[in-house]
Amino acid sequence: MKLVRYAIFAGLIITFIITFAFYQPLPDRIVSHWNAAGQADGYMSKILGLGLIPLIMASCVALFAMIPRIDPLKQNYEKFRNYYEGFILLFVLYLLAIQVQIILWSIGYQISPNRTFPVLFGILFIYLGFLLEHAEQNWFVGIRTPWTMSSTTVWKKTHEVGGKLFKIAGIIAFAGLLFQNFAIWFILVPVLTVAVFSVVYSYIEFKKEVKSPIIV
Repeated sequence: MKLVRYAIFAGLIITFIITFAFYQPLPDRIVSHWNAAGQADGYMSKILGLGLIPLIMASCVALFAMIPRIDPLKQNYEKFRNYYEGFILLFVLYLLAIQVQIILWSIGYQISPNRTFPVLFGILFIYLGFLLEHAEQNWFVGIRTPWTMSSTTVWKKTHEVGGKLFKIAGIIAFAGLLFQNFAIWFILVPVLTVAVFSVVYSYIEFKKEVKSPIIV
């Protein structure tokens, strides 16, 4: 996993290098938001617009590195550490891609986010599916409901189902490339549906386990 950690660090460095390299040539205000149609509808000053992604990236990497050390169930991270650190790398690459998109748009290469976001989110969701399938019980990573945290069996069942559904959500996100005017809905609707279903599913499985009637 040292290679993955080096890659995470390299992703951070590359992001900062690209940001500094393009700072001077860019206009004073750069794009910071696109609407559902893929049109720019929000702008920031150059220093804020370019500095935000590197700041978020560095902060999140530091947070992700700290989480396994402070979790009361820290020993369980060793069982899925490869997938966890792989997610950190993927998250860094995801933010790097967004930073490149902002820079390219600001210098005149206006590639619609409705072309790039379905791919980025699709990959992210699919990998999350693998991470969930391998995640052991902990307090920070995974589908953490009162019912998954109360039962190892419910945790495993919920994460097996949730992992498969997140992979499906990723495939649906890719389909947004075929319907670019509605790409945002191919991203949001599946992931929100999976999130809600996972919570309800964990509740139902917990009730089955304790052999109590489900209250509707």
